[in-house]
Amino acid sequence: MPAPRWVAQANKLGLNRVTKYVATWAPGWGVVIHRGRTSGRVFRTPLWVFRRDNEFVVALTYGPGTDWVRNVLAAGGCELQTRRRHYQLGAPTLFRDEMANGMPPFIRFMLRRVIKAPEFLKLDVVRELVPAG
Repeated sequence: MPAPRWVAQANKLGLNRVTKYVATWAPGWGVVIHRGRTSGRVFRTPLWVFRRDNEFVVALTYGPGTDWVRNVLAAGGCELQTRRRHYQLGAPTLFRDEMANGMPPFIRFMLRRVIKAPEFLKLDVVRELVPAG
């Protein structure tokens, strides 16, 4: 069972506002840039993300029903800022992995034993975007 919705709401109001500035360069973190399905607004969501060859895997700590996941699936992709790089991602695919294979040991422990979140989102790298400026 993923983390409860009240934790997600608390993070959205507090922790995410700070984390999104650190997540663009901190290892194991990234900021997904996605557009709202109905509002059309652009959102920036910090999360755990890991590079695997020519794709990124995102740990869905609040499950696959969150707004940002639904936005990315509906749009067929998103942008990602991680490790001081900016990517366009596509072909989003949900998958389940009870063992959290391929995750770093601490993250695997957290996902399996503490949060109990076995769902992930895989996104293919379409291209690396050149930073503006």
